[in-house]
Amino acid sequence: MCVSGTKVAYSAEGIEFIGTVFAPAGSGPAPGVLVAHESPGVTEHTLDAARRLAGMGFVAMATDYQGGGQVVTDRDEMMRRFQAFLADPGSIRARMSAALEALKAQSRVDSGRLAAVGYCYGGAAAIELARSGADLKAAVGYHSTLTTARPQDATQIRCPVLVHIGADDPVIPVEQRTAFQAEMTAAGVDWRLVLYGRTGHSFTNPEADGWGRPGFAYSAAADRRSWVATQDLFAEVGLT
Repeated sequence: MCVSGTKVAYSAEGIEFIGTVFAPAGSGPAPGVLVAHESPGVTEHTLDAARRLAGMGFVAMATDYQGGGQVVTDRDEMMRRFQAFLADPGSIRARMSAALEALKAQSRVDSGRLAAVGYCYGGAAAIELARSGADLKAAVGYHSTLTTARPQDATQIRCPVLVHIGADDPVIPVEQRTAFQAEMTAAGVDWRLVLYGRTGHSFTNPEADGWGRPGFAYSAAADRRSWVATQDLFAEVGLT
């Protein structure tokens, strides 16, 4: 496995994006997984998730949906971009679709065995990719926003959807979870929502404890359990 990863450029909407690909040991074909970052951009948190997936036998690409591999540190700018993506799902779907094509172009990727996972808004991005009708085996979100401006597109989802949510997450209230459940059920999606008690937002990110934001905290237990549940889904759909 390449520890540092290989940079891959791709484009959508007239913007160049920089993905980082990690491949497993060996030389044969392997399933591919997109890893969509939290709202700021591709950080060590995203890269570590991709590395872990490569260690499990996947070709994993840490996906840049900001453009140019940039990391946004200004919270107001971060929220502006977040709201823009929520208002126009077509934009994030185009960016994620371009990332998926870049992943499929990697020589070792088995293009018939693909998944998308994401964290925070990256989880929403993974689910929006599924709503676009992408040929995925699974879409997984960790502490991911569940709202969409085009819930009717859930009928185009072709794979199981798994979301991991903290019961005390201030970003994802009960009403948002309820609407998501109704959307998925109405569309006949094979969905599951795992709720973790006494758990807030960004529970997979060890750095969350230092952000000083109420309701944002790392949970080793929820991090571990959500990772195991994701592995179980991957096995169920034939990715492992």
